[in-house]
Amino acid sequence: MAHLIQTPETTHRVYFQDCDMLGHLNNARYLDYFLNAREDHTTAHYALNMGELAREQKAAWVITKHHISYLKPAKQGVLVRILSQLIHYDNSSLVLEMQMRNEDGTRLLALLWSEMAFVTTPAGTRTDHANAMMDLLDQLDVEDVSYDPDGFDERVKEVRQQLKKLRKSAGSEE
Repeated sequence: MAHLIQTPETTHRVYFQDCDMLGHLNNARYLDYFLNAREDHTTAHYALNMGELAREQKAAWVITKHHISYLKPAKQGVLVRILSQLIHYDNSSLVLEMQMRNEDGTRLLALLWSEMAFVTTPAGTRTDHANAMMDLLDQLDVEDVSYDPDGFDERVKEVRQQLKKLRKSAGSEE
């Protein structure tokens, strides 16, 4: 099987209709941008259509918890880069990390962890991933990210420090 991209990324324009009175992306709209980007990533890079998967397996992922940190405003009209990656999974759940950065990817604007449970439809009871899905999740799991359910704030700090080092090594001003 071909090597899969563990951390796909796309760019999106911040639209006027999605902004607050200050011209910043509305806090609630960050979730839409993140989840839409992840759907684009799974379709383009893993040939996974979440709707088809749910119909075929009679099961789907539902979000059980979000952790989000808003660090810098995403302003109306700018392009943002959104990265998504799987940082933890087990038999019936997973955790996705999604980052929104500025267009060149050097500054973190927001970071999201989405915890999801795999449940049957329509009953909504937790169920195990199929073996083929476990194999895919194993390939996609980013082992460089040490997941701790209580470590969200530390992860935000870690990513910000990584980007700061990258900017410094590239000779960028702070």
